[in-house]
Amino acid sequence: MSWHTVQLADSAPQAWKNGGGITRELLAWPSTDDWRIRLSVADITANGPFSTFGEVQRWFAVLHGDGVCLTVEGTPTRLHTNSPAFCFSGAANTTCTLLGGHTRDFNLMLRGVTGQLQRIQGQAAGRVTGIRAHGNIKMIAVYAIGEKTNVRFEQDVCRLEPGTLAWRLLDSGAHSAHANWSVQADNALWMEISP
Repeated sequence: MSWHTVQLADSAPQAWKNGGGITRELLAWPSTDDWRIRLSVADITANGPFSTFGEVQRWFAVLHGDGVCLTVEGTPTRLHTNSPAFCFSGAANTTCTLLGGHTRDFNLMLRGVTGQLQRIQGQAAGRVTGIRAHGNIKMIAVYAIGEKTNVRFEQDVCRLEPGTLAWRLLDSGAHSAHANWSVQADNALWMEISP
């Protein structure tokens, strides 16, 4: 299966329930109503609480702006555009405080699956393993922040413009037990998700 791409500019904005920002959903898999994987970009314009999502693992990364301080169950963490992605429970009591003006942030939410989100500034490479496990379907994805983002998965190369998400499913019928990947980017986010 080849790469699927989604442009941020093509995603309709939706207001938060508490009015503190706007979200643009890039991907909800397998469906919008019953997602296990959700990727979105949010514009945070005011201080306030985050919505809670029971049994959801959340990852958060600042894309643009002065950054934020996320306080999760009373513990503050300051996050900027060069900070590593931050993981926390969607069920946790979480509040967000802007460190300057409004920010734009990337969100990965996982329900019933596990995964990781990492920031890449330069070059990174790795191997996706366990693809041939019975009933196993994995997802890999990359979101381009900077001007130059090149992704290689085995022999397949994808070049992304800023504000583009590329993703693909890996299943036992189409791939070997493991596969190599690499990303070269000024600034990008890499995701690997497993059941």
